[in-house]
Amino acid sequence: MPKSRVDLGNRVSTVLARQLGNQLLELREAAGLNQTQAAMALSAQAAKVAKMERGWVPFRDPDVIALCRVYGIDDPRVVEGMLQLAKLDRERRKAKGWWVTELTPGSLREYIAMEDVALRLRTWQLALIPGLFQTPEYMRALAVAAVSPDRIEEIEHLVDVRLRRQRRLHGDSPLRVHAVIWEAALRQMIGGSEVMRQQLRHLCELMGAPNIDVQVLPFRAGVHSCGGGPFNILSFAEQGAVDVVHMDGLRSTNWVEGAEESAAYTELFARTCATSLSPYDSLRFIQSIAKGMDE
Repeated sequence: MPKSRVDLGNRVSTVLARQLGNQLLELREAAGLNQTQAAMALSAQAAKVAKMERGWVPFRDPDVIALCRVYGIDDPRVVEGMLQLAKLDRERRKAKGWWVTELTPGSLREYIAMEDVALRLRTWQLALIPGLFQTPEYMRALAVAAVSPDRIEEIEHLVDVRLRRQRRLHGDSPLRVHAVIWEAALRQMIGGSEVMRQQLRHLCELMGAPNIDVQVLPFRAGVHSCGGGPFNILSFAEQGAVDVVHMDGLRSTNWVEGAEESAAYTELFARTCATSLSPYDSLRFIQSIAKGMDE
C-alpha cells in the first residue's frame, strides 16, 4: 500500500498525482511502449516520464495530451478526466487550506484536502454516523473517548475541523454524498440517549437534501460483503477518471489508488447498496429508531 505522502528531495508525491501517474503507466504498457519511447512525444528524457508515473511532479496539460495521443487514447471523456485531475493536483500543491494547522494530523490534512476538491463521496460505515453528518454533541462524545478530557482545546479543534468540513454539503457546488450505514451505528449510544436522538433527527433532516442519499443496512440482511471495515470512495471528475479509496484505521491511514483496486471497492459498495434499504425506507427506519428513544 503506498504511503499517503512521500518526499523525494524537491519532489512531492501526492494522492492525485499518483492516481494520474498510475493511469498513464497502465495506458503506456497497454500501448506496448517503454518510457524512452513515451518521452519522445514530450521531447524529453525517460526520467520525466518516470517522475510523472510515480506522481513526483505536477502535470502540465500539454504533456498529458501528448501522452494520450501517443498511447492512442482518443476518447475525449478519458482525456478530460485526466486533465481535471492534473488541474486539481496543481491547485492542491499550491493551496494552503484552513486545515493546515499543528493540531491537525498530517494524514487527516491530506484526506480533507481531497474531500475539499471531490465531486462525490460514497461512504460505508459500520459503527459510526459518517463525519459529515455528525452533530457537535456527537462529535464531542467521540472526541472525549479518543482524547484525554483535560485536553479540551484539542477536542474543540477536532469538532471545529469536522464542522468546517460539513460546509461542503452546502453552497453552489455541494459535495454529493451517498452513505450506507450499518444498523449498529444507529443504535450505539454515543453520548447517551439524548445525544443519539438529536443525532438521528439531524440525519433525517439531511436526508431531505438533493445531494445526499442515505441507505441503512439492517441486521436482518444477514451476512454482508463490507465486513472488513469502513471506507470512503472519492470521485474527482464526472467522466473518465479513476476514483480513490480512503481507509482510516486506528493508527494509520491508507489510500487505494489503482484502477483495478478502486473498481473492486466500487463494486463492493454497489453490492452493499443492493442489499440495503432504499433511501425512503431507510428514512422511515431511522425515524422509528429515534422515536423508540423517546419512549
